[in-house]
Amino acid sequence: MIPVFPLPGALLLPRSRLPLHLFEPRYLQMLDDTLKTEHRLIGMVQPFDGPEKQSKLHSIGCAGRLTAFSETEDGRYMVTLSGMSRFRIVKEVDGFTPYRRCEVNWDGFGRDLGPAEKDDGFDRDRFMNLLNRFFEDQGLKTDWDSLSEAEDELLINSLSMLCPFEPEDKQALLEAPSLTTRRETLVTLIEFALRGGSAEEVMQ
Repeated sequence: MIPVFPLPGALLLPRSRLPLHLFEPRYLQMLDDTLKTEHRLIGMVQPFDGPEKQSKLHSIGCAGRLTAFSETEDGRYMVTLSGMSRFRIVKEVDGFTPYRRCEVNWDGFGRDLGPAEKDDGFDRDRFMNLLNRFFEDQGLKTDWDSLSEAEDELLINSLSMLCPFEPEDKQALLEAPSLTTRRETLVTLIEFALRGGSAEEVMQ
């Protein structure tokens, strides 16, 4: 059983790092409780509205290990989660904590714990040209030298986490079974956004 943090649009992927800003009392309690565990794991999950606007959780999330945290002067916490492995939610556990907790199953995500993935069909030049157009279209800025030098997995996963896509699109990027599939999904979302469409429509 692990605590879960349902944050719309916040994507964590294996072998990637996600900075978070915690200030709600329930999540400060989650941080305090997590620091007392050996594994220091928190599950990031995309929520969605169910019937009668109930907050539901997607079945697949990604667990990250709490690897850094610091307190600000006003009592907030800046934390970093290092992505470990995706998981499938078995059931949500009712209990006495103000935050949500789930029993999870790690089966089927063995490659998340292995070495960085390669993307053999990756046409980096074409991809970077497309990305440049997308960033200009969205008014985004980046360190192009660092992006150009990044390994395939770091580049694709970082963009999947950082680009301003809808939560459902972030979920599709999370569930991609391989780095190649994630890159193909990312390209589809970028191309559709450049055509002036809603990326959300692509995934439905």
